[in-house]
Amino acid sequence: MRDADAKKDHDHRIKVWIQEVRIQAHLKMRHPISNLIQDINTRLATIKKTKESYQSMASTSSSTAETNVPLIISDGGDNIVGINEPKSKLVAWAMEPNQKLKVLFVVGMPGLGKTTLARCVFETVKEHFHFHAWIIASKSRTKSGILRSLLGKLGCPISGSLLEELGCPTDWSDLDNLMQTLKNFLQHKRRERYVIIVDDLWAKDVWDSIKHSLPDVNNSSRIIITTRRGDIANSCREDDSIDIHKLQPLSMVSAEQLFNKIAFRRSGECSSALKEVSKSILQKCEGLPLGIIEMGRLLSSKSATTYEWKKIHDSLESELKNGGGLSNTMKVLSGSYKYLPYHLKYCLLYMSVFPENNPVKRRRLIRLWIAEGFVKEERGKTLEEVGEEYLNELVGRSLIKAHEIDFDERPFTVGVHALMHRIILSVSHEENFCTTVCAEGAEGNLAGKPRRLSVQTGNFDLSQDLTCVRTFFSLSSGKVSIGPNFRLLKVLDIQGIPLGNFPSAITDLVLLKYLSLRNTSIRSIPKSLGKLRQLETFDLKQTLVKKLPESVLKLAKLRHLLVYSYNMGSIVSFDSVQGFSVSTNIGAMKNLQKLSFVRAKRQHRMIQELKNLTQLRKLGIVELAKEDGSSLCQSIKMMSNLLSLDVNSLNKSEPLELDSMANNPPRFLQRLYLKGSLQTFPKWVSSLHDLVRIRLKWSSLSGDNPIEALQDLPNLMELQLIT
Repeated sequence: MRDADAKKDHDHRIKVWIQEVRIQAHLKMRHPISNLIQDINTRLATIKKTKESYQSMASTSSSTAETNVPLIISDGGDNIVGINEPKSKLVAWAMEPNQKLKVLFVVGMPGLGKTTLARCVFETVKEHFHFHAWIIASKSRTKSGILRSLLGKLGCPISGSLLEELGCPTDWSDLDNLMQTLKNFLQHKRRERYVIIVDDLWAKDVWDSIKHSLPDVNNSSRIIITTRRGDIANSCREDDSIDIHKLQPLSMVSAEQLFNKIAFRRSGECSSALKEVSKSILQKCEGLPLGIIEMGRLLSSKSATTYEWKKIHDSLESELKNGGGLSNTMKVLSGSYKYLPYHLKYCLLYMSVFPENNPVKRRRLIRLWIAEGFVKEERGKTLEEVGEEYLNELVGRSLIKAHEIDFDERPFTVGVHALMHRIILSVSHEENFCTTVCAEGAEGNLAGKPRRLSVQTGNFDLSQDLTCVRTFFSLSSGKVSIGPNFRLLKVLDIQGIPLGNFPSAITDLVLLKYLSLRNTSIRSIPKSLGKLRQLETFDLKQTLVKKLPESVLKLAKLRHLLVYSYNMGSIVSFDSVQGFSVSTNIGAMKNLQKLSFVRAKRQHRMIQELKNLTQLRKLGIVELAKEDGSSLCQSIKMMSNLLSLDVNSLNKSEPLELDSMANNPPRFLQRLYLKGSLQTFPKWVSSLHDLVRIRLKWSSLSGDNPIEALQDLPNLMELQLIT
């Protein structure tokens, strides 16, 4: 299936076969088992015959597939819109009087204009170098082919006395021989400086083969590499001789200028009647030059009426498909998806669940990937850590972008470019990955046996037959009626809907792994929650729940238990965080990774039980009495993997007694939040060398100066003191 999936883009018949296999893999489980087995055997026999007839066709079609679409981004004139500032910066870098060989990676998503920028810089500076070369390192080219091309562009002869004099190998079919030849040739030319452009780099080992062929001579040579792979650029940044330039989208002013020159070739200005729809179309392009140019070309061929332009605006997904007016954009952008590792394709397709321009919190997305089974276990890492690596790779490949950046430079929320979102929606529809409901009454169009269902507007009636659905999202504020027809559901995310009571039907969803009722008005959780033995994430943040039933202890697989709310009216008040009460036997939930915020008032035994939660990465405690501080410290000592600790005392005047942790604090702790009176500043804090953030609120420290204790922490990035 993975092999066929990689080849399906090249032949429609392969797509049909894959869809047939996937449909059979998700047969409804409501039929008698004997009939089901017989039906599956019959269908698989047919599929096998179909597969055999497609095997030979797959190998021939893949060899002829187009892998690289050349693109020149310009406005049709001598001026290339929005390029002057980055061009000046790169030219200054290339001409800097520095003897070292310097390398610059130009990084950005496809269609952003990396090649155009590099070409402008190349044409400007090449006359200042003794020799120069422009080579293409796209996905379809081999390392040997790229090195042969580079040797030719640099003027190295294929044979002759010079090669013999340099002691170069004569067999250029071998990669090592090519690398040695390049090295000897450049060593011979060591007094002459060169500039090389490596365009469209896809793989690190290609750059490695070039890098290891460069002699160690200080002659002020320069190399510029364009790539959509920011992860490769970062991994190659070994010293200060390698820089990275992240190319940014066009500003709205530059985007309008470029669009108007393309769409209105005669006047170069947008008519007043089209300004509103023109602005809306440009917002879809999000400053991407490729999208702006292709959109402008398409609209320049249409009647200049609001009606015609609105049709294009509303049918972008169709225009991006083969044969559509934006198919070239589709080819360029979809190349990044096509060559993704198999496990990352599903992770990226998951962005189709969320509406366009709707940033998703990083942690939420990773938990959802885990619940869906996309994240695979790796020895020595938690699933959450592996999921974070998946996300970082997708960001590095310029497929997912960070919207909000946390103080430690990690994404807080993420999303995808609007045009990429349209492509993802198109692929998601073809693969029957996710069905989106974006209009009132659209629930009647669910005949395609959707596996994932995302309701993004209005009310939705779930009383119909939806036993094929494994994942359900409600991303609107409309009402959702949950019935007993979701028996195979694994993910239920209905945060933000008008919900006052816990839907009783949920406790019959025994396969559920992820349940989010965040931002609803539910007040209590039934004892029958204990039936959800597969549950891994239970999100009750910003609800009115203050206590969980004893049956929650049966959820042995639970990893994330989030039950707290913020008093948004007084976020800086002492009691701004409202926690929950939990069973004194909480220590039975040994798989918990995140637990917040637990009410500790008069819960001495529960505090002692926390020592059994050795897998915790984040712990939040509220209403801690002074006499329980020592017990909490003893429990925390057992949490060797703890990364974040948030402790609030019983009230402003109640001291936080945390000195008992002095001998063995959690050494990997990165975030520490203490709210309450501190008689002395905890000495153990100064030993937390991984600490990046510390917040002390209402500490009332008078004699101790925390700055002195914290000044030697090498990774501390944020210190907040509120008295």
